[in-house]
Amino acid sequence: MHVYLASDHAGFELKNHLVAWLTQHGHQPVDCGPDHYDGEDDYPPFCLRAAQRVAADPGSLGVVIGGSGNGEAIAANKVRGVRCALAWSEETARLGREHNDANVLSVGARMHTADEATSFVAVFLDTAYSGAERHSRRVAMLGAYETEGVLPPLPAEQG
Repeated sequence: MHVYLASDHAGFELKNHLVAWLTQHGHQPVDCGPDHYDGEDDYPPFCLRAAQRVAADPGSLGVVIGGSGNGEAIAANKVRGVRCALAWSEETARLGREHNDANVLSVGARMHTADEATSFVAVFLDTAYSGAERHSRRVAMLGAYETEGVLPPLPAEQG
């Protein structure tokens, strides 16, 4: 599976670690940058490119990494077709896939050890979307808003 990765300076070392780990575990990592450490770089150019690649490659997944992972998740979620989940535990990584059909995971390199972050990625990659009706309904609402700009009806409006 293609796994597109991106980071900023804070996530640079973890990104490189994950590229090697993914290769060792039979995945096809695609490093969307940066290709060298720059303590003043910005995450949007890299994270947006990784998210675009995920959206354009059905069946692929992505991982974006920064200091906290917050900005990287926000950036990835700006790309149509991307659902990025911020993981702070194996459970949140699993639930992002299982309940939200997330296709990108965001991790804070300053928040977790490399082993912890790697375990989040492993769980994310190994978890399938449940396809449960309630989750599919919610994902569809978000997709409709993303593509058409129409708010889903409030419960009282549903009749």
